[in-house]
Amino acid sequence: MTASILIIDDEIKMGKALRHVLQREDYSVEAVDDPFEGVKRLEVKSYDVLLCDLKMPGLNGLDLLEQARQIQPDLNVIMMTAYASAETAVESMKKGAYDYLIKPFAMDELKILIRRCLDTRNLRHENTHLREQLREKLQTENIVSASKTMQSVLQRARKVADSSATVLITGESGTGKEVLARAVHTASPRHDGPFVTINCGAVPETLLESELFGYRRGAFTGAEEDRAGMFEAAHQGTLFLDEIGEISPAMQVKLLRVLQSGEFQRVGDPAIRKVDVRILAATNQNLEERVKEGRFRTDLYYRLNVVPIYVPPLRERWEDVAPLIEHFLARFGRDTEKRFTAEALDLMSAYNWPGNVRELENAVEHATVMSEENLMGVEALPLALRSFSDRESEKGGAWWMEKLTLGEAEKRMLQAAMNRTANNMTRAARQLGITRRALGYRLRKYGLYHKELDRQENLPDEEPAMEELPDEN
Repeated sequence: MTASILIIDDEIKMGKALRHVLQREDYSVEAVDDPFEGVKRLEVKSYDVLLCDLKMPGLNGLDLLEQARQIQPDLNVIMMTAYASAETAVESMKKGAYDYLIKPFAMDELKILIRRCLDTRNLRHENTHLREQLREKLQTENIVSASKTMQSVLQRARKVADSSATVLITGESGTGKEVLARAVHTASPRHDGPFVTINCGAVPETLLESELFGYRRGAFTGAEEDRAGMFEAAHQGTLFLDEIGEISPAMQVKLLRVLQSGEFQRVGDPAIRKVDVRILAATNQNLEERVKEGRFRTDLYYRLNVVPIYVPPLRERWEDVAPLIEHFLARFGRDTEKRFTAEALDLMSAYNWPGNVRELENAVEHATVMSEENLMGVEALPLALRSFSDRESEKGGAWWMEKLTLGEAEKRMLQAAMNRTANNMTRAARQLGITRRALGYRLRKYGLYHKELDRQENLPDEEPAMEELPDEN
């Protein structure tokens, strides 16, 4: 695509000369001698480069530069003037100018500068495109999800990824808080920097300060050499503080200082150090309650809770169970053709997974290791699931429907049928005793997306009438 250049210079001859030279370089060039007309053009059309004179009647170049950057933040602006001074050069660069040319200048110098401008712009666009791809990974590669609940979580994570805001991720153990934090880092402008993680609850209180901030040689017994801490290791990257609710009041004060100023001291070292680190924190505790109880500092809580993200437990997003099973099967059984029986899938869909995604991951890995058969039944699952199956089967009937509303029960039946038939809508409809068209209506009604629905146009808004059941394929 031809690069577009706008020239704003009150000297008409200068504008025409520049336009003539640059058009010969196959650029699309416009020249105006009125700065206010130039602003109007910037408001209605996007340009790649702006050449702007510094001294103009009515609106000087520095004010125009500010307006141009507000209208088109990515615009590369080159200032031109015959009245050069160090002060004006510095001021123009501070206000966002790409570079500065002193009249009279050589046309070759201008051409080289414009090419550099365009190369910089292209690189910026490529980086933006790469970040967009990384944001896509946040949904499609790093985190497996089919539920609307998790899709809203991912949408929130994508929005915050591009910022430098501190994020507090809450949720039960095993829900994938660290996975989400790592995905936010990967999709952020800091993705080339380090992602450093520390479990604050797993480090003894006496060692946590030295782990986070480092220490000076001789600061305590065993400190035989200077050592950097986690904050320095995460410089220009992201530091993930897991189980943040476990830190002591004294440690809360020291952490607050870093969040406020970016400054800290190594243990035993009076020197003040400064770091550029983004903080992502996580906890399975209710920090608001701990604040009310006086066990967690209010000011630290609000420093951490700039953007809160809640990751729901697996029992509240059971639609994710089936795709997660497929994901873990692909990981642990990649050299085999292992899969679960319909009975095992029904059990795994009904189980409440108190250990959440981590427990499900362990269950799939356990089954792939312990089963010698490609078709894995209930007997291949861990003891907790088998015990659950034995206890609940004694109750008889559809035990997994207990405590569910009619809509929730129907939704689970639909998902279970799709799981059993490997997402074959025709076979699932036959098992449920309804038509394929009625199944499509119900899947769409409950938000259970299936790729075949895209090919079913004009699904009714109301329950379709019973039709002859299709033959099984």
